Amino acid sequence: MSAVISLSSILGSQVPRLQILPPLSLYIHLPWCVKKCPYCDFNSHEARSGNMPEDDYVAALIHDLETALPQIWGRKVVSVFFGGGTPSLFSARSIDTILTAVRTLLPLEHLAEVTLEANPGTVEAQKFADFRAVGINRLSLGIQSFNPKHLQALGRIHDGDEARRAVEIAQKNFDNVNLDLMYALPNNATEQTLDEARQDITTAVSYGVPHISAYHLTLEPNTLFHRYPPPLPDDDLAAEMQVMIEQMLADNGYVNYETSAFAQPGRESRHNLNYWLFGDYLGIGAGAHSKISFADKIVRQMRYKQPAEYLAKTAASAMLADAPLQEHHEVGRDERGFEFMMNALRLTAGFATEMFQQRTGLPITAIQQQLNEAERRGLIMRDHQRITPTLTGRRFLNDLLQIFLPEKTGA
Repeated sequence: MSAVISLSSILGSQVPRLQILPPLSLYIHLPWCVKKCPYCDFNSHEARSGNMPEDDYVAALIHDLETALPQIWGRKVVSVFFGGGTPSLFSARSIDTILTAVRTLLPLEHLAEVTLEANPGTVEAQKFADFRAVGINRLSLGIQSFNPKHLQALGRIHDGDEARRAVEIAQKNFDNVNLDLMYALPNNATEQTLDEARQDITTAVSYGVPHISAYHLTLEPNTLFHRYPPPLPDDDLAAEMQVMIEQMLADNGYVNYETSAFAQPGRESRHNLNYWLFGDYLGIGAGAHSKISFADKIVRQMRYKQPAEYLAKTAASAMLADAPLQEHHEVGRDERGFEFMMNALRLTAGFATEMFQQRTGLPITAIQQQLNEAERRGLIMRDHQRITPTLTGRRFLNDLLQIFLPEKTGA
């Protein structure tokens, strides 16, 4: 019995190749915070007395970066992001040491965006001035709310007055400031009202910051709120809040360029845009994720999550010139289309059609059937140049993304 090999099966077995590598960002994870919030599912750990080995961790980060260099050799870095945890717990001296190593080891783009996350409870005027002096040029403040009752219910360590003071200090030192806010919040024995959500956005807008992020509170698995859910607004009220926030920010000159991100024209986060357009990023630090493209493959990696284990593995791997990886896998051909769409469809303006092939190595026809289905259901608009989620597609993003899920094949 002879086997018949079709042209489609031959083409399907070919490894997709990238003609141009995407932009590269650097993410640096500093995992400690003052107090773990009950809604937080990030890899963060309370900085109890003596358990934040700052100098050792900085040294480990630099070793981590050195061992990762062969994967990104010669590639220019377009943005740097210090996330956490609460990175502002670290001293400006430590941030300077890290950035000096970055500039020494990598070609950092001139005027690259360098972001540091901070929480109002950790704001000190001189410290923020020092952060600016060592090269941080964008600050992201985790305000969440200006309402003391909501802040208390969220387990935050700051109150409304500290939130306002933090914004004022930030603006004295940085001209590029993002405020993180949340809506659909608990309020001790009750839930946030529409007017309370409006007051938070009104206060944020009054500062005239160039960027505001507004997130719907979600109860993530493995969090205290997931185990013991607080009283929250129902779906209809949460939807009203979302519409109100979008309208108020639009009325004040902010562009809703991504699901939860609003910016004054030209002030979008370069780092986040690179994520959403399926760009590359090297993540160093405990639990940091990476996505790195090569001509013939795309890989995803994750560092060891627990800080103590990360420090130990980094010390051991430095001797062997290996990165401290807990996970490493290649993104399969069938996964690339979904992963691209999962990110790019978060963008209000969608993406240029040609970018799909540039970033995945696949022709746009690889997802033709899914695009047809999404268009039929009114979830996207498209022409030969651009694919854009409709308002319905943005409102029901999960339904839209499910269309692009890779088919599961059974044995």
